[in-house]
Amino acid sequence: MELAQVRLLVTDFAACYRFYGEVLGLKPQSGAADGPYEKFSPAVGSAGIALQDRSMMAEVLDELGDTAEGHRSLVVLRVDGLDAYCEEITMRGATVLHGPAPMTDRMRVAHLKDPEGNLVELQEWLLLRG
Repeated sequence: MELAQVRLLVTDFAACYRFYGEVLGLKPQSGAADGPYEKFSPAVGSAGIALQDRSMMAEVLDELGDTAEGHRSLVVLRVDGLDAYCEEITMRGATVLHGPAPMTDRMRVAHLKDPEGNLVELQEWLLLRG
């Protein structure tokens, strides 16, 4: 088994596309800024985040409805230089809700939300520093 992607069901596709592409700096696979689907990848690693228009998926699974309530996901991205990255994405429109701060003796984190309210955790792994 191989993890192909984490897919977020979103209602404002354009705002989420901008957030993951322009604000967080992930690379879109096809450039489909109007949706209904796009996969984003970091510069390194094989994991990806995909966006899918929620109404498109609701046509397949009626139980989804048009809107989600409460936190349904947490996207985790590992970054080097957490403080500098947080400054960079803040200048591009992100609002950091928490951190950067230690989570354990092995990791520092910061938290923010995308335009749909999905939580994003940025992790800096301290063990990799040696």
